[in-house]
Amino acid sequence: MILVAYVCICLIFGTTFLAIKIGVDAGAPPFFSAGLRFFVAGVILFLWMVWRRKASFSLLLRKEMLFIGVAMTFGTFSTLYWAEQYISSGLAAVLSATGPIMILLLQMIFLRQKAHAYSLYGVFIGFSGVLLLLLPNQSVNFSKLWIIGCIAILFGKFCYAIGALYSKKVMNNMSEMSPIAMNAAQMMYGGAILLILSLFTEDVRLNFLFSFEAAGSMLYLIVIGSMIGHTLFYWLVAKTNPVFPTTWLYVSPPIAVGIGVLFYRESVSWITLIGIMTIIAGTLLVNAHALKQMVMKKRVRAV
Repeated sequence: MILVAYVCICLIFGTTFLAIKIGVDAGAPPFFSAGLRFFVAGVILFLWMVWRRKASFSLLLRKEMLFIGVAMTFGTFSTLYWAEQYISSGLAAVLSATGPIMILLLQMIFLRQKAHAYSLYGVFIGFSGVLLLLLPNQSVNFSKLWIIGCIAILFGKFCYAIGALYSKKVMNNMSEMSPIAMNAAQMMYGGAILLILSLFTEDVRLNFLFSFEAAGSMLYLIVIGSMIGHTLFYWLVAKTNPVFPTTWLYVSPPIAVGIGVLFYRESVSWITLIGIMTIIAGTLLVNAHALKQMVMKKRVRAV
């Protein structure tokens, strides 16, 4: 069951980038569609957890949920949705895979945690891959907005890294709370702030929901991407450890690039493929020690 759940989240998270791209290209306002996705998914999941008596409404009054929502949902997805107006879904997925590198850098700079040598090599290799992707080439319509879009996603992953480190601390201090309920609460906060941002920056006309592409994208992201994908992710965290489920970041970029090329005619050049492989290699090196520890623990348990 664990393997089935892992394969499912890799496929789900690998396809959400294209789903976002389809919705944005169909005329869905980026901030509004992101806010609606996470707020609706968060409300449904939270009410479900309350009904199962695994959460209480008092959780919504915790300032920690607000901060995590601002960093992990608002900061990450406001930039991602906006950027996918100007860059391909595959490139967005690859840039998003730099999240573990951001986490390592924050741990080293602010938490004074020492990193293994190969993790440092991974940081340099990963950022070299980012530079390769940012180099203008024949398959990319080079523009300032394309560059800004790439930088925006990297900033969003920086926000995600901050939220991930803080949420780990919060989960340790609030171990009696369900991780799924906490995720639902932060999605509600992040989604609500996205909707407020949309109110002041976008001219929202709900007729975009009558478009098959926009409506289908929204439904897929709410039900499959947020409710099922995130629930399976936190179930895997509970059943295994925090490291194993996050390895979807290594699998999703090839999936996202592949389906973007096959089903949405997104172009990929050789330098882009080299950049993709470089970023994935760097990310694997950054997490090599944690992955090694996970494998060793499994062997000990098997003995």
